[in-house]
Amino acid sequence: MRPIRPVSHIGRSLMALTATAAAVAVTAVGLAASPAAAAPTDTTAPRPGDTCTAADLGTRHPYIKSTEVTPTITHFKGWYVTEGTTGNQTVTTSTQTTISVSVGLNGNVEGGFAVDALTKVGASLGLNVKVDYSSTSTESNTVTWNFSQPGYYGAYKGTKKVTGTYGSLNCNRVQQGDGSWALKWIDGPDGGNFTTFTTLEEGAVRCQDKVPAGSIMAKAQSLLDCGSAAAKAEHPAGAVAPTAKQKRDSLAQRPALTSGTSAERSKATGRSARAALDCQAGAYKIAVPGKPLSWGAPLLADDGVRLRPSSIFSAHLDNWRLCNVTERNGVIEASLWNWGNGGCATIAAQNASTERAVLTTTSCTEDDLQRFYIYRDVPGSSKIGVQNKYTGSMMGHDRYADGEFIRQYSSGRQDGTGTYTLIGV
Repeated sequence: MRPIRPVSHIGRSLMALTATAAAVAVTAVGLAASPAAAAPTDTTAPRPGDTCTAADLGTRHPYIKSTEVTPTITHFKGWYVTEGTTGNQTVTTSTQTTISVSVGLNGNVEGGFAVDALTKVGASLGLNVKVDYSSTSTESNTVTWNFSQPGYYGAYKGTKKVTGTYGSLNCNRVQQGDGSWALKWIDGPDGGNFTTFTTLEEGAVRCQDKVPAGSIMAKAQSLLDCGSAAAKAEHPAGAVAPTAKQKRDSLAQRPALTSGTSAERSKATGRSARAALDCQAGAYKIAVPGKPLSWGAPLLADDGVRLRPSSIFSAHLDNWRLCNVTERNGVIEASLWNWGNGGCATIAAQNASTERAVLTTTSCTEDDLQRFYIYRDVPGSSKIGVQNKYTGSMMGHDRYADGEFIRQYSSGRQDGTGTYTLIGV
């Protein structure tokens, strides 16, 4: 055999605001090699409780909370080889399950945050996992194998499916035991699930083969539903009809074609009927620290929020109010209502999963796409970072220039251009 291939105190809050490689595959006869050693831990990555700076207010980093590795067969076919039919044969297998790489609510793998999260998954497990969007085949697939002995085989393709949960580290002020304040990396309010997989392996396994427990090959062998040799001998050489167990497993593993009704999908994104906003009396500019440009809402519906200079001609387009404010663990959540055009800041639903999508304004509703987390510097400083609740992305800009769009970045702007000041007007 050849080897396998591998807000109760919101007023004060607002005042403060202004102040490895994959394991080596086994051979078809069950010879196994030792798994690769886990990759070294990245000692430069921030951890909860580590110190951060005001420049980090507009950034975020992933950390892995839990992982689970499951040997999974993606394609399979029972195949009986009789005397005289040994040798190389090409077996057309059927799809058992399809695995797609995804990170978070959107199932999207775009931008630095998702890639960084999956990279950390691989490093923590010592596995070479997919870190960009990919999927196992949904079509029938062939396995070419040298069947050197007669017997009942399972020809298969499989992988290690890796799932788990991740959290988000954000920089925010934290009150210490002596009453002083410091900026620390905290467990942010957003997080989610991920799915990825390792390199596909293919092979063939017989009922009588001794294989490592918990291996991909063992998973394939379990699908054979091995019975007596006499029963298998009644089959002619070639394809064996799928067993009842195989049919049940295939149906259970098949991905759903829809993800719920339109009403259910709307509920998932936090959308509901238009609701009145409870806005604070004060208005603010969201400005670049120490510079004259600040967020200005668009006059045209199809435009976005841009950096603009403030003047007597700004018509309040650069004035924002915090509405429906809540606070949890020191992090403020609010809708950003613009005084000039009466709209709320949002990321358009169709662009929610797009890296660098432009911040816009639209009619105000109770919608998580219109809700933002505000991370604050220590009291006495008005510096903040702004994060969209639904997408998890931080707000920032590519360059400091009049007319430059405010955009979302999954990991924020690591050069500090995602840190703003909240200035009362």
